[in-house]
Amino acid sequence: MNAITLEPFTHNAKSCIAIKFAYNFETKEYIKKFKGVYWTKTHRTFYIYYDEVRLEDFKNHLKKSGIRLLEKQNERSVPRYSKGFKLELKPLNQEKTLVYRHFLTFLKGKRFSASTIASYGGFILEFLRFTDSKPVNNLNENDVRHYIEWAVEKLNYAISTHRQMVSAFKHFAYFYPACSIDTDKIFMPKKDKKLPVILNIEEVLLILKATRNLKHRITIGMLYGSGLRIGEIINLKLSDFDFNRKLLHIQNSKGRKDRYTTIAESLFPLLKNYYSAYKPKTYFIENPKNGKYSPESIRSFLRKSTKAAGITKHVTPHTLRHSYATHMLEQGTDIRYIQELLGHSRPETTMIYTQVTKKDLQQINSPLDTAVKKLSLRDNGNSKLTIS
Repeated sequence: MNAITLEPFTHNAKSCIAIKFAYNFETKEYIKKFKGVYWTKTHRTFYIYYDEVRLEDFKNHLKKSGIRLLEKQNERSVPRYSKGFKLELKPLNQEKTLVYRHFLTFLKGKRFSASTIASYGGFILEFLRFTDSKPVNNLNENDVRHYIEWAVEKLNYAISTHRQMVSAFKHFAYFYPACSIDTDKIFMPKKDKKLPVILNIEEVLLILKATRNLKHRITIGMLYGSGLRIGEIINLKLSDFDFNRKLLHIQNSKGRKDRYTTIAESLFPLLKNYYSAYKPKTYFIENPKNGKYSPESIRSFLRKSTKAAGITKHVTPHTLRHSYATHMLEQGTDIRYIQELLGHSRPETTMIYTQVTKKDLQQINSPLDTAVKKLSLRDNGNSKLTIS
């Protein structure tokens, strides 16, 4: 096998390490065995997202095969990009790299989902970089407060992300009691009480109509028609479909729960056409290499379809799930069944849709309408009386 050069570069506003080598089939296949190696057409190179533990593991992966390693890694700073701004943080020293590695192992041992591990791990990684060379044992709640203030101001984090950060620090303090972080002194902001964005059924149909690609259309149809989360449709396998019973088996979803939900019968012809055209092997929607589809791709084509449909609302895959639940409630489905179909642990989570349903709200008269109606009756039954 030939030599490999590791070189820092920026891709999609993220700090990455390019893996460059003279083409060799053996080398290419060996590199691809490492989990977390990607290919970019833009830069025409294999790469990994940069973090100290991942880079260390990748180097060890290369050493096992005897590949000669040439490194152009810039050790002075790690660029952090957000909203058009470039921020510089220093990479972890050896002590912090080891602590970070063990923290990831701790999270895996608690059987958190991959997305939770990525979120919590990402916050702690950035915090350890932010505190520079300060020993981990000396870190305290003031360091945490300074980091959170910096992150909220510079990175414009939402309240939900702020709450996730605090949760991450609570786990970190429990994992590493030698540090001086008093979690009781870390402020946890209250949850937002925003109502979800809801599409009406006409808007859902407009988005489907504007989606020309068959795979994209069936994906949007299934997200809405079965009320799926984006992670659920990505992990959905062909074996999860029970067409005779019109049921979909959702496995190992949020909270490691299984559930059944319905398949919209109106999607059956589209499902048949999709299967004939694409012939997926394992997963319901697959990438060109028969692996899992990426959530970024789904969000991207949904944005394009929404724009093509002339809809100005901010629409995400979860908007379709919110719309499914609201429309089910409006057509009279018992909220307990909706809770079961959505896979909510607590009925309080499902109750939010009672605040956005139009079924009962449309029957409530505004006091202005009542006043105008009374004036109309008093004024010789003039039903055309208006305030314009």
